[in-house]
Formats: sequence, C-alpha cells, structure tokens
Amino acid sequence: MSLRDEDSIVPLRALKDNYIWLLHDKMTNQAWVVDPGDAKPVIHYLDAKNLILSGILITHHHADHSAGVPQLLQYAGDIPVFGPADSLTHLISCPLREGEKICFSGWEFTTIAIPGHTLDHIAYAGADILFCGDTLFSAGCGRIFEGDAKMMYRSLAKLNRLDDQTKIYCGHEYTLSNLYFAHLVNPHHPAIVQKIKTVEAIMKEGGCTLPSLLKDEKRINPFLGCHTPEIITAVEKYTNKKLDNPVEVFYYLREWKNLIS
Repeated sequence: MSLRDEDSIVPLRALKDNYIWLLHDKMTNQAWVVDPGDAKPVIHYLDAKNLILSGILITHHHADHSAGVPQLLQYAGDIPVFGPADSLTHLISCPLREGEKICFSGWEFTTIAIPGHTLDHIAYAGADILFCGDTLFSAGCGRIFEGDAKMMYRSLAKLNRLDDQTKIYCGHEYTLSNLYFAHLVNPHHPAIVQKIKTVEAIMKEGGCTLPSLLKDEKRINPFLGCHTPEIITAVEKYTNKKLDNPVEVFYYLREWKNLIS
C-alpha cells in the first residue's frame, strides 16, 4: 500500500478553518492523525469507519493543532504522540529532531525542522507527502510569531527543495484568500488567475482545496518566489525601497500580507 492512494489521507474539518489529517491503513484499520486541534471530529470519524487510532503527529505547539490530544489519549489509550523536541506541548511522548524517521504501517516520514511560525515547528515528509502545519500554505505561508523573517525564509527554502511532486497537506483552509493576495502581488500571472477560478469553484461546493503540488506552488506562491524579478519588483514598488536580497523581499511581502489579513 502507498500513501499515493489519496483515499488513505482524509481531511477532517475542525474549529474555524483547521484541517486535521487522518491517515489510515486499509489492511489493519489503524489510523494516525496529524495536528488534532479538536478531538471530536477525529473520534466521530474513527467510530463511523471502525478505525483504531494508533498514533498522533504534532507539527507545533499552538492549541489549534494540539488541544485535542488529551481527549484522544483518553479515547485511544497509551498511543505514541510524536512531535517536536523541546515543545510547549507537554503530552508529546516521542520527541523528534531534524532528520529523525518514523514509520506507520510501512510508510516512512522524515522530520524537517522548519522554525519561524513557532520555534518548535517541524514537518513530516515522505512518499511525496508533506505535513507542514502552519509554515507553508497553498499560495501562502504562515505568520511569524516566534522566529524572524530570515528563519522563516530558510524554512520555506528547505521545503521548496523537496521533489516537485510532493503533495502539501497544510493546517488551514487559507487557499482562496492567499490566492487573492498572490494576484494582488502578481496580477498578470495566468496560473494564479486560473487557480483562483478553480479554487472558487471548489469552495462554492464546500470542498477541500488541498493537497497542493509543490511544482504548482513554485508558480503561484509569492513567498516561494522572493528571488524572482516579478516578486522583487512588486515588493519594491509597494515599499518604495530598493531591496538587496530575498530575505528583505520576504520580510516586506509578509508584512504586506499581515496588513490585509
């Protein structure tokens, strides 16, 4: 079995706009969940599908990604909780650092340290799958709460070096608002215009806009293009400054987005 079977990865909507990702092994009916900010939708799905929760993955300590852990442990018993070492999420029983590997039913994920949104933020990558929490979104990136622009830029650069066929499973349904900002920054890019039409149709039907392919993000996501002439020119025009390096471009681009939403 392979995680390329997308039926094995289920989006569970939670809170206002969060996604909890549920992975299940169809041979054993075991499941893992990623970033359970709320236990209720997880328990409801597990019970409806007769699945057995056998592990929890946390990307960072924010409550909307971890607050459901205590109730899930009460529900499922003594199961492993994987997450970043030195995290403020105290229920992590299997702390992970950069480069460490974990396996679920033969599927292997490698931990990537991606601080910036929070200092403890990690991602899980493997089998052309990326669970990246609040660092990389479709057409956008997370706010910088605990790190700085240089740190966040480097973290995004790490993710940008993954295989183009990597599917991005992030933590929120922010795609459409991110695309509107991307269009503001780069209004003549045909891929952004087309993606907006596609995502608007999905959202109208109440669907999920994820996962997104990394090769597509390299075209539509302005935060992955801070080294490109188009994004540099747009940010220089916005700031009325001459910008000397991509980190500066990223800093002002993120500040620009902060003022909008």
